[in-house]
Amino acid sequence: MSKPAVAYSRIKKINSESVTDADDLLAVEEPLEIRLSVGTMNDRSRKSISVTMRTPGNDFELALGFLFTEGIISNQSDVVQIRYCAEQNSADNRENIVIVELNTDVDVDLKKLERHFYTSSSCGVCGKSSIEAIKTTHSLSVSGLEFSVDQEVLMGLPAKLRARQNVFEHTGGLHAAALFSPEGELIFLREDVGRHNALDKLIGAAFSSGKLPLDQHVLLLSGRASFELIQKAVMAGIQLIAAIGAPSSLAVETAKKFSVTLVGFLRNDRFNSYNGEQRIKYSGNKALTTFIGEI
Repeated sequence: MSKPAVAYSRIKKINSESVTDADDLLAVEEPLEIRLSVGTMNDRSRKSISVTMRTPGNDFELALGFLFTEGIISNQSDVVQIRYCAEQNSADNRENIVIVELNTDVDVDLKKLERHFYTSSSCGVCGKSSIEAIKTTHSLSVSGLEFSVDQEVLMGLPAKLRARQNVFEHTGGLHAAALFSPEGELIFLREDVGRHNALDKLIGAAFSSGKLPLDQHVLLLSGRASFELIQKAVMAGIQLIAAIGAPSSLAVETAKKFSVTLVGFLRNDRFNSYNGEQRIKYSGNKALTTFIGEI
């Protein structure tokens, strides 16, 4: 049985007039350890490569998305099996440990995996080094076909996201990443206490479904657009990213480096465009349309 994504808590609701007892729902946060099994049939090695705090659910997608965005796997044939740990001494944490068995022909340098993964904007490396790190692992070829999204479609995405955020509706404590078609059709939506985990789950779902690259889709982020989220999106071939919150300076720099359309503050029928305006079809503003055409 899968672990629940929400937990009950007895609380006191306090305002200027009263104090009342009530039941509340909280988003569950637990560690997930990702272990990698690699090597030949006669010489297999297993190594723990990541521990992340996540909301239970879609754990296999989270592991696959993480491995893909880190450049460890590149296609479905790289993975032989993915499962929860069944070792006797791990019974209490069985669904908090995922083992990914890689094909024997997948070359993985286990010592290299000891490096600090570039998944935190506070990892202490400079922006240039962080962006260059993406170039060394990015191997996904996009179709090269340009696409665009209507301004009205883009502004309508946050409402569609909120309407489908089931756990957030009950807890108010989760981030979400959603994938839409250019027409505004919801393809995938994943939630998690960690914004990078939500995106890894979404990319893992696309990886498992054979939908990569995602160069003809729109990524919507429920919060801010940080560097690590742009990095993961670039790895998946995503060319248009919209965030309900603000982007960081390194996120904007990365979007420009990889020609990604980046939108921030997408809410209340408005947004800011930080790069790649050519993928947005504006309406009802001739001055803006003329300005964009001159860029």
